[in-house]
Amino acid sequence: MRWLLALFCLGVASVSQAAFTETIVRKPLGQVTPSTPAPTPSGAPLIDKVLVIKSERRLQLMSGDTSMKSYRISLGKQPTGTKLREGDKRTPEGLYWLDWRKVSDRYNLAIHVSYPNVSDSARARREGVKPGSMIMIHGTPDSADYPEALFHTLDWTEGCIAMTNRDMREVWNLVSDGTLIEIRP
Repeated sequence: MRWLLALFCLGVASVSQAAFTETIVRKPLGQVTPSTPAPTPSGAPLIDKVLVIKSERRLQLMSGDTSMKSYRISLGKQPTGTKLREGDKRTPEGLYWLDWRKVSDRYNLAIHVSYPNVSDSARARREGVKPGSMIMIHGTPDSADYPEALFHTLDWTEGCIAMTNRDMREVWNLVSDGTLIEIRP
């Protein structure tokens, strides 16, 4: 009987998370951002979404429906398809949040992606695997042994999204914690 109750709770949690996500993503017509984004107090446009298009190796900073900046990125060593389990070297696909950041000894600056979401966790549980974690947008190593230029055109991460350190500093300064990130195939 307990397993039935647990299954019911899991089903309700999955459905409620999906409804919650839809509510956040959709905007009523009265709240659609005008074609010219409103600047922040510093004069920079408000970035309300980060869009990653894996097939193009592009990360775009969005303000409303307008792409404000675009950057070349590197992905996991197995870039095709969504992340299915820990260690598969794939970059996830879906809707997540950029929820915290840190200065990284290995990769300079890093912003955490809230992977796994409820759907990712449920799928991994059904398949009996760990979903993985610690997906980040980060810079690249830069040392005499591993110069930054070696990494820029390769898919080399364990599933993260990497960019040049110069680009990463710019994204770090323009994107706030709590920003939505959409990762598309």
